[in-house]
Amino acid sequence: MAEFLVLDKVRFGYGERLILDDISMRFERGKVVALIGGSGSGKTTILRLIGGKLRPQAGTVVFDGQDVHRLDRAGLYALRRRMGMLYQFGALFTDLDTFENVAFPLREHTDLPDSMIRDLVLLKLEAVGLRGAAPLRTSELSGGMARRVALARAIALDPPLIMYDEPFAGLDPVALATVAQLIRRLNDALDCASIVVSHDIKEAFAIADYVYLLASGRIPAHGTPEQMRASDDPNVLQFLHGSIDGPTAFHYGARPLAEDLGLPR
Repeated sequence: MAEFLVLDKVRFGYGERLILDDISMRFERGKVVALIGGSGSGKTTILRLIGGKLRPQAGTVVFDGQDVHRLDRAGLYALRRRMGMLYQFGALFTDLDTFENVAFPLREHTDLPDSMIRDLVLLKLEAVGLRGAAPLRTSELSGGMARRVALARAIALDPPLIMYDEPFAGLDPVALATVAQLIRRLNDALDCASIVVSHDIKEAFAIADYVYLLASGRIPAHGTPEQMRASDDPNVLQFLHGSIDGPTAFHYGARPLAEDLGLPR
Protein backbone atom coordinates (compact mmCIF):
# COMPACT_ATOMS: atom_id res chain seq x y z
CA MET A 1 0.00 0.00 0.00
CA ALA A 2 1.28 3.48 -0.90
CA GLU A 3 2.50 5.78 1.83
CA PHE A 4 -0.16 8.38 2.61
CA LEU A 5 1.75 10.55 5.06
CA VAL A 6 5.54 10.89 5.19
CA LEU A 7 7.78 12.71 7.65
CA ASP A 8 11.28 12.88 6.22
CA LYS A 9 14.29 13.94 8.32
CA VAL A 10 12.24 16.37 10.39
CA ARG A 11 14.05 18.58 12.87
CA PHE A 12 12.30 20.89 15.35
CA GLY A 13 13.15 22.70 18.54
CA TYR A 14 12.50 25.79 20.65
CA GLY A 15 15.59 27.98 20.62
CA GLU A 16 18.52 25.83 21.65
CA ARG A 17 16.25 23.11 23.03
CA LEU A 18 15.97 20.38 20.39
CA ILE A 19 12.71 18.39 20.50
CA LEU A 20 12.95 16.31 17.31
CA ASP A 21 16.20 15.45 15.55
CA ASP A 22 16.15 13.85 12.08
CA ILE A 23 12.80 12.11 12.53
CA SER A 24 11.44 10.02 9.66
CA MET A 25 8.09 8.19 9.72
CA ARG A 26 5.73 6.55 7.26
CA PHE A 27 1.94 6.16 7.56
CA GLU A 28 -0.47 4.22 5.36
CA ARG A 29 -4.24 4.25 5.00
CA GLY A 30 -5.90 1.34 6.73
CA LYS A 31 -3.21 1.21 9.42
CA VAL A 32 -3.17 2.27 13.07
CA VAL A 33 0.25 3.59 14.11
CA ALA A 34 1.08 4.22 17.77
CA LEU A 35 3.56 6.87 18.91
CA ILE A 36 4.90 6.04 22.36
CA GLY A 37 7.54 7.61 24.54
CA GLY A 38 8.01 9.54 27.74
CA SER A 39 6.52 12.94 28.49
CA GLY A 40 8.27 15.63 26.50
CA SER A 41 9.62 13.21 23.90
CA GLY A 42 7.91 15.07 21.04
CA LYS A 43 4.84 12.95 20.34
CA THR A 44 2.30 15.78 20.40
CA THR A 45 4.79 18.02 18.59
CA ILE A 46 4.67 15.56 15.69
CA LEU A 47 0.87 15.91 15.51
CA ARG A 48 1.21 19.70 15.44
CA LEU A 49 3.77 19.50 12.65
CA ILE A 50 1.48 17.25 10.62
CA GLY A 51 -1.39 19.70 11.07
CA GLY A 52 0.76 22.65 10.08
CA LYS A 53 0.47 24.36 13.45
CA LEU A 54 4.25 24.17 13.80
CA ARG A 55 6.87 24.45 11.06
CA PRO A 56 9.95 22.17 11.04
CA GLN A 57 13.39 23.75 11.00
CA ALA A 58 14.49 21.06 8.56
CA GLY A 59 12.88 18.18 6.71
CA THR A 60 9.44 17.78 5.17
CA VAL A 61 5.93 16.63 6.05
CA VAL A 62 4.08 15.37 2.97
CA PHE A 63 0.37 14.55 3.28
CA ASP A 64 -1.22 12.80 0.31
CA GLY A 65 1.37 14.29 -2.05
CA GLN A 66 1.25 17.82 -0.62
CA ASP A 67 4.09 19.41 1.31
CA VAL A 68 2.17 20.69 4.34
CA HIS A 69 4.51 23.59 5.05
CA ARG A 70 4.57 24.95 1.49
CA LEU A 71 0.82 25.55 1.47
CA ASP A 72 -0.67 29.01 1.83
CA ARG A 73 -3.33 29.73 4.44
CA ALA A 74 -6.22 28.67 2.18
CA GLY A 75 -4.42 25.48 1.16
CA LEU A 76 -3.64 24.60 4.76
CA TYR A 77 -7.26 25.26 5.78
CA ALA A 78 -8.47 22.91 3.03
CA LEU A 79 -5.93 20.28 4.03
CA ARG A 80 -7.03 20.33 7.66
CA ARG A 81 -10.55 19.46 6.57
CA ARG A 82 -9.11 16.06 5.68
CA MET A 83 -7.63 15.57 9.15
CA GLY A 84 -9.66 14.48 12.15
CA MET A 85 -8.32 15.21 15.63
CA LEU A 86 -9.28 13.73 18.97
CA TYR A 87 -7.78 16.04 21.58
CA GLN A 88 -6.65 14.95 25.00
CA PHE A 89 -9.72 14.75 27.28
CA GLY A 90 -12.01 15.37 24.28
CA ALA A 91 -12.05 19.20 24.27
CA LEU A 92 -15.79 19.39 23.65
CA PHE A 93 -17.55 22.76 23.49
CA THR A 94 -19.17 23.10 26.89
CA ASP A 95 -21.90 25.47 25.68
CA LEU A 96 -23.09 23.02 23.01
CA ASP A 97 -24.99 19.78 23.47
CA THR A 98 -23.78 16.44 22.15
CA PHE A 99 -25.57 16.82 18.80
CA GLU A 100 -24.18 20.28 18.12
CA ASN A 101 -20.64 19.27 19.10
CA VAL A 102 -20.67 16.63 16.38
CA ALA A 103 -22.47 18.92 13.94
CA PHE A 104 -19.92 21.72 14.39
CA PRO A 105 -17.36 20.62 11.72
CA LEU A 106 -20.18 19.91 9.26
CA ARG A 107 -21.62 23.39 9.75
CA GLU A 108 -18.16 24.97 9.63
CA HIS A 109 -16.80 23.21 6.55
CA THR A 110 -19.82 22.33 4.39
CA ASP A 111 -22.96 23.90 2.94
CA LEU A 112 -25.09 20.85 3.61
CA PRO A 113 -28.77 21.42 4.48
CA ASP A 114 -29.82 20.95 8.11
CA SER A 115 -31.72 17.76 7.26
CA MET A 116 -28.57 16.10 5.90
CA ILE A 117 -26.44 17.37 8.78
CA ARG A 118 -28.98 15.87 11.17
CA ASP A 119 -28.77 12.47 9.50
CA LEU A 120 -24.96 12.52 9.38
CA VAL A 121 -24.67 13.49 13.04
CA LEU A 122 -27.01 10.70 14.10
CA LEU A 123 -25.03 8.21 11.99
CA LYS A 124 -21.74 9.29 13.59
CA LEU A 125 -23.24 9.07 17.08
CA GLU A 126 -24.65 5.65 16.24
CA ALA A 127 -21.15 4.55 15.20
CA VAL A 128 -19.84 5.33 18.70
CA GLY A 129 -22.93 3.98 20.47
CA LEU A 130 -24.29 7.34 21.64
CA ARG A 131 -27.19 8.24 19.34
CA GLY A 132 -29.45 8.28 22.41
CA ALA A 133 -27.19 10.88 24.04
CA ALA A 134 -27.66 13.45 21.25
CA PRO A 135 -29.61 15.96 23.41
CA LEU A 136 -27.34 15.72 26.47
CA ARG A 137 -25.19 18.63 27.61
CA THR A 138 -21.49 17.99 27.97
CA SER A 139 -21.86 18.32 31.76
CA GLU A 140 -24.17 15.30 31.67
CA LEU A 141 -21.64 13.05 29.96
CA SER A 142 -19.26 10.69 31.74
CA GLY A 143 -15.57 10.83 30.85
CA GLY A 144 -15.87 7.83 28.56
CA MET A 145 -19.00 9.19 26.88
CA ALA A 146 -17.36 12.57 26.31
CA ARG A 147 -14.40 10.87 24.65
CA ARG A 148 -16.73 8.95 22.34
CA VAL A 149 -18.61 12.13 21.42
CA ALA A 150 -15.26 13.73 20.60
CA LEU A 151 -14.47 10.72 18.43
CA ALA A 152 -17.78 11.10 16.58
CA ARG A 153 -16.88 14.76 15.97
CA ALA A 154 -13.41 13.76 14.71
CA ILE A 155 -14.93 11.49 12.05
CA ALA A 156 -17.79 13.84 11.08
CA LEU A 157 -16.16 14.73 7.75
CA ASP A 158 -14.89 11.18 7.05
CA PRO A 159 -11.26 12.31 7.10
CA PRO A 160 -8.58 10.04 5.59
CA LEU A 161 -6.31 10.84 8.56
CA ILE A 162 -7.32 10.78 12.23
CA MET A 163 -4.93 11.78 15.00
CA TYR A 164 -5.50 10.85 18.64
CA ASP A 165 -3.66 12.71 21.40
CA GLU A 166 -3.72 10.54 24.54
CA PRO A 167 -7.22 9.15 23.84
CA PHE A 168 -7.11 6.83 26.88
CA ALA A 169 -6.03 9.36 29.52
CA GLY A 170 -8.24 9.46 32.61
CA LEU A 171 -10.61 6.67 31.53
CA ASP A 172 -11.73 3.72 33.63
CA PRO A 173 -10.80 0.25 32.27
CA VAL A 174 -14.16 -0.36 30.59
CA ALA A 175 -14.32 3.07 28.92
CA LEU A 176 -10.67 2.74 27.90
CA ALA A 177 -11.23 -0.62 26.22
CA THR A 178 -14.36 0.74 24.50
CA VAL A 179 -12.54 3.75 23.04
CA ALA A 180 -9.61 1.58 21.96
CA GLN A 181 -11.83 -0.82 20.05
CA LEU A 182 -13.74 2.07 18.49
CA ILE A 183 -10.47 3.49 17.17
CA ARG A 184 -9.60 0.16 15.58
CA ARG A 185 -13.07 -0.48 14.13
CA LEU A 186 -13.51 3.03 12.75
CA ASN A 187 -10.04 2.93 11.19
CA ASP A 188 -10.92 -0.26 9.36
CA ALA A 189 -14.38 0.95 8.34
CA LEU A 190 -13.15 4.31 7.03
CA ASP A 191 -9.90 2.92 5.57
CA CYS A 192 -8.10 5.90 7.05
CA ALA A 193 -4.65 6.39 8.53
CA SER A 194 -4.76 6.60 12.32
CA ILE A 195 -2.02 7.98 14.59
CA VAL A 196 -2.41 7.23 18.29
CA VAL A 197 -0.25 9.07 20.82
CA SER A 198 -0.44 7.14 24.07
CA HIS A 199 1.29 6.15 27.28
CA ASP A 200 -1.01 3.14 27.63
CA ILE A 201 1.15 0.34 26.24
CA LYS A 202 -1.39 -2.47 26.63
CA GLU A 203 -4.22 -0.82 24.71
CA ALA A 204 -1.98 0.89 22.15
CA PHE A 205 -0.25 -2.37 21.32
CA ALA A 206 -3.59 -4.21 21.15
CA ILE A 207 -4.91 -2.02 18.32
CA ALA A 208 -1.74 -0.82 16.55
CA ASP A 209 -0.28 -2.24 13.35
CA TYR A 210 3.01 -0.42 13.87
CA VAL A 211 4.75 1.42 16.70
CA TYR A 212 7.32 4.23 16.86
CA LEU A 213 9.17 4.86 20.12
CA LEU A 214 10.48 8.39 20.66
CA ALA A 215 13.28 9.17 23.11
CA SER A 216 15.75 12.06 23.35
CA GLY A 217 14.45 13.58 20.11
CA ARG A 218 15.03 10.44 18.04
CA ILE A 219 13.40 7.12 17.15
CA PRO A 220 15.55 4.47 18.80
CA ALA A 221 13.16 1.67 17.85
CA HIS A 222 10.14 0.98 15.68
CA GLY A 223 8.28 -2.08 14.44
CA THR A 224 5.14 -4.13 14.92
CA PRO A 225 3.92 -4.60 18.51
CA GLU A 226 5.36 -8.12 18.44
CA GLN A 227 8.75 -6.84 17.29
CA MET A 228 8.76 -4.16 19.99
CA ARG A 229 7.94 -6.67 22.72
CA ALA A 230 10.82 -8.87 21.55
CA SER A 231 13.29 -5.96 21.29
CA ASP A 232 16.37 -5.84 23.48
CA ASP A 233 16.89 -2.11 22.86
CA PRO A 234 17.43 -0.45 26.27
CA ASN A 235 15.05 2.41 25.37
CA VAL A 236 12.27 -0.07 24.59
CA LEU A 237 12.94 -2.14 27.69
CA GLN A 238 12.91 0.91 29.95
CA PHE A 239 9.64 2.25 28.56
CA LEU A 240 7.77 -1.06 28.35
CA HIS A 241 8.76 -2.07 31.87
CA GLY A 242 8.54 1.38 33.44
CA SER A 243 12.07 1.17 34.80
CA ILE A 244 13.64 4.19 36.52
CA ASP A 245 17.09 3.08 35.38
CA GLY A 246 17.81 3.34 31.68
CA PRO A 247 18.65 5.73 28.84
CA THR A 248 16.00 8.24 29.96
CA ALA A 249 17.60 9.93 32.95
CA PHE A 250 15.77 11.01 36.09
CA HIS A 251 17.56 14.38 36.21
CA TYR A 252 17.10 17.00 33.52
CA GLY A 253 20.45 18.29 32.29
CA ALA A 254 21.90 20.94 34.62
CA ARG A 255 25.13 22.28 36.07
CA PRO A 256 26.48 20.58 39.20
CA LEU A 257 24.27 21.35 42.22
CA ALA A 258 27.19 22.75 44.22
CA GLU A 259 27.87 25.25 41.46
CA ASP A 260 24.26 26.42 41.38
CA LEU A 261 24.25 26.79 45.16
CA GLY A 262 27.50 28.73 45.10
CA LEU A 263 29.29 26.18 47.27
CA PRO A 264 33.06 25.76 47.16
CA ARG A 265 34.27 22.87 45.06
